[in-house]
Amino acid sequence: MIIDVLTALGVVVAIGLLFGILLALFISLFGIEEDERVVQIRETLPGINCGACGFKGCADYAAAMAKGDTPPNLCIPGAEDVAKKLGEILGVEVEEPKDMVAFVHCNGTCDAAPEKANYDGIATCKARAAVYGGPKACNWGCLGCGDCAAVCVADAICLADGIARINTERCVGCGLCVKECPKKIISMVPQETAAAVFCSSHDRGADARKVCQNACIACKKCEKTCPHGAITVVNNCAVIDYSKCTGCGACTEVCPTGCLKRVSFPDLPEDFSWN
Repeated sequence: MIIDVLTALGVVVAIGLLFGILLALFISLFGIEEDERVVQIRETLPGINCGACGFKGCADYAAAMAKGDTPPNLCIPGAEDVAKKLGEILGVEVEEPKDMVAFVHCNGTCDAAPEKANYDGIATCKARAAVYGGPKACNWGCLGCGDCAAVCVADAICLADGIARINTERCVGCGLCVKECPKKIISMVPQETAAAVFCSSHDRGADARKVCQNACIACKKCEKTCPHGAITVVNNCAVIDYSKCTGCGACTEVCPTGCLKRVSFPDLPEDFSWN
């Protein structure tokens, strides 16, 4: 009985070895060699697989770059250093990528935005949002459970007074938090941003004010005041076009609810100045 078992085992092992040898021979004879540049590019990329470049991960982005299908300056977390190294590998000139950071467009703090109901369930923003939009009276605001913080690769997000806040010194600009937020109130903004809208409500002014003291009321004072046409009210909420914004701060001075605020991200280069 034991001899039969050992014989059967030996046959299985022998067949496995035979197929392994045949597979190795097939790969050596007919296999396609991997482009060395793909390997170099993959090793240069940060390996976060965040998708901020528009590809599923670093490997897909590396393959596309090696084929010449995409520029080497799309890696936001890698920023200028990675872009330069990729340019050297590919032998091309690289336009310096624009530094971007994540920003939470909400200031519905515990005092400013009351809750319409008590929630007793799974402690995630996605779960809360699935129940009538969440317990907050404002259906557009941050739900404060930290789904964004859970996916942040740089530990750059914390919860303060019921709102997610981002430490821009740590933010690598990967955009994972933007994808994770069920309310879609996080966006990527230029690092040199001088003003930001702390609201995402699309309710009419009076209705928005009833559920949050810090809400945008769509009064359009900012739109009328901006000398460069950089801010407009879209769907009852102020929106800044950062390609036009000069950082003058005029919009923040006329905002009656304070939803438009000046911001100054701490990791700007020392020689930076607005044009």
